[in-house]
Amino acid sequence: MENIDLIIILTTAFLGGVGHCIGMCGGIVVAYSSTKIDQTSSYIQQTASHLAYNFGRVTTYAILGAIFGFVGQVVAFTPTTKGVLFLITGVLMILAGLSLIGNIKFLNSAEWSVSKYSWYQNTFRSLMTSKSYKSFYLLGMLNGIIPCGLVYSFAIFAASTASPLYGALVMALFGLATIPALLFLGFVTKFLQKGSLRGTMMKLASILVILYGGMTLYKGYNFIAHPEVMKAKMDKMHDTSNGQTMKCAPGKCG
Repeated sequence: MENIDLIIILTTAFLGGVGHCIGMCGGIVVAYSSTKIDQTSSYIQQTASHLAYNFGRVTTYAILGAIFGFVGQVVAFTPTTKGVLFLITGVLMILAGLSLIGNIKFLNSAEWSVSKYSWYQNTFRSLMTSKSYKSFYLLGMLNGIIPCGLVYSFAIFAASTASPLYGALVMALFGLATIPALLFLGFVTKFLQKGSLRGTMMKLASILVILYGGMTLYKGYNFIAHPEVMKAKMDKMHDTSNGQTMKCAPGKCG
């Protein structure tokens, strides 16, 4: 992935964490904070519990990213098919961005809730009765499988990488960038819910998703219009990322 990709991913995830995750996951954070965390415990212990929960989410997101990246890899076996993948994901990103803004119901129609199933509810109740760090981590993993529009958007990002490794990286970065909003939820919940900051953050994140979708469409066009040039460029980037640079002859190094 290029630096611009990482910047957009981190920025979008951070803005979306404040604009979207506070509303989607805030209830769970408040629930386990009041039930599982002893308010008389030290600040370090409480912080460790929150971090265990959030790293559980990141783990699930990374696994999902690897799966979507693998699917993209299977599809993108030639420059042309990679271009088609980019075109499809570019369109999906734009639709996802418009849906996050609220202009269309593209993501809403695709969402479904695993929380309605008995196995989820039983596991959730069981984890809520424990106060071990492991239970916080597993609760985070469980929360990570709840579908939402923002997760779908980054899953599309992950598929467009056509790599299980980079797909896992995209989703892991997404999870990490949403931690600050949820970690400090107890301090800023009222401010975020009463003010217009959440809506503004969500709109900014949606615009970035749409812009990234446009960039992805352009990549798709280049792969289809100039397959050999793009293949050479991707091969060069792959070699560089793996440290396979040309070595100078003995006595010729500067």
